[in-house]
Amino acid sequence: MDSADIVIVGGGCMGAATAYYLTQLGAGSVVLIERDTQLGTGSTGRNAGGVRHQFSDPANIALSRESIALFERFEDVVGSPIDFWQDGYLFLLSSEASAARFRESVTLQRSLGLDVAWLTGDEAARMTPGLDAEGVIAATFCAKDGITDPNGVTMGFAKAAQARGLTIRRDTEVTGIDVDGGRITRVRTSRGDIATGTVVNAAGPWAGRVAALAGVTLPITPERRHIFIAHPEAGAGWDDPRFAGRTPASRLMVIDFDTTFYFHREGAGLLFGMGDPSERPGFDLTVKWDFLPAVTEVAARRLPALVDAAVTHAWAGLYEMTPDHNPVIGPLGLDGFYGIAGFSGHGFQQAPAAGRVLADVMLGRDPRFNLAPFAFSRFAAGPASGEHNIV
Repeated sequence: MDSADIVIVGGGCMGAATAYYLTQLGAGSVVLIERDTQLGTGSTGRNAGGVRHQFSDPANIALSRESIALFERFEDVVGSPIDFWQDGYLFLLSSEASAARFRESVTLQRSLGLDVAWLTGDEAARMTPGLDAEGVIAATFCAKDGITDPNGVTMGFAKAAQARGLTIRRDTEVTGIDVDGGRITRVRTSRGDIATGTVVNAAGPWAGRVAALAGVTLPITPERRHIFIAHPEAGAGWDDPRFAGRTPASRLMVIDFDTTFYFHREGAGLLFGMGDPSERPGFDLTVKWDFLPAVTEVAARRLPALVDAAVTHAWAGLYEMTPDHNPVIGPLGLDGFYGIAGFSGHGFQQAPAAGRVLADVMLGRDPRFNLAPFAFSRFAAGPASGEHNIV
């Protein structure tokens, strides 16, 4: 039977980031297990790539602030180039309740030193070609927010960790986690067992199932989200002079908060999506095409260019939802069992800071971070305020 000091379950952005920091800190032998044949093909590879500071919980702002600072210097620090565009996030607010909540968030964000603008609907329309801002009573904008490359980030962390001794086992499924006397002793996999005293649950939407293998109840549920890519017509891009001014030329992320409809430029196309209020928890990744008309109805009101556009690609991914929309980072109730999951749709962008914090906690270092909002133990205490700015 093989052995390792630490086994990480899940080869997405969280698992790769944690592996990077553990190997940087000399944590001993680390094995990362990924069920698929490639890293980052689960939720990491199916998200829109957005990164933002605009959260309502100070802990989430802190995670994003540290993570975005690393994205800005990723090649210098980690050693691999990534695509990163800081064209900003624009939140459109169409109800008094949303405006009031976001005004509180902006006050908090500014108190922490972030430059976040409070705009009128007309000001939002002027900065966003093609946008119909009818009914928008306010908007917020942070120029330091943006879009980056999930695959590049994940592979960059993984390659750097491999250079420092990380072992990656792809196409390997975790089938059991043995516990003896309240502590982790072994991980069972489809390709053999690994004796270990430490396991990191970085399994994203599947984190609840992985926790259950060790007898731990972790309230993380998967929820399907769709992403669509549209072009003005087959074979044409939005930069074609015929369609100039109908969509933003930059990769500005625009989010209509009250409907959850969002869009940004993706190469020659336009990426857009929206939450489905009728969606139920589950692991189904098939594209629900009968949901598209509901999305395009909202899209047509906010971005009329989409009325006659051709949807050329679509895929579905999974959010990993917790009851308060905050993640779990830290111990999971057993000696040697740790979690880094449950980010409720904003995980990729926080992976660098979350991985760093967890590695520090695991190695007995001061993480310089208040982890109380992300503690596993909070679920036993009942409902918490959590994160409100979820899309």
